[in-house]
Amino acid sequence: MKKYYEEFEPGHARQTSGRTITETDIVLHAGQTGDFFPHHMDEEWCNTQPFKHRIAHGTLIFSVAIGLTADSINEVSMTYGYDRLRFIRPVYIGDTIRAEVKIKSKTDHKKPGFGLVVESVEVANQHRELVMVCEHLLLVEKATT
Repeated sequence: MKKYYEEFEPGHARQTSGRTITETDIVLHAGQTGDFFPHHMDEEWCNTQPFKHRIAHGTLIFSVAIGLTADSINEVSMTYGYDRLRFIRPVYIGDTIRAEVKIKSKTDHKKPGFGLVVESVEVANQHRELVMVCEHLLLVEKATT
């Protein structure tokens, strides 16, 4: 697929499918990152904390959520980075997350022949509570240069 800079329309939104976070996700992520903090691994300790249950790593939720948004390959676009990443509330084992992606803005880029598209990404759990937000920056080729 080729979707050029000129074809992105601010305000356009799309929804992803859902993904349930499992204990296996948390254990694998801990092993991959080395983050074995008790918030993620120790149910008994978590019972003494206000949140009462093990919580998923923020970086796990970010990875899964962004993976959900990657539903097609745009041959003329590449990720330029992420800004304004925030973890709003915890995600627990058994929660299902979904993302809404909305084109926030687009501007020319200093690299000739390219523009910058900013997508807002809002991730919610099965109760429609916001759990994570960020901005995804895309460097997109222009159709006309």
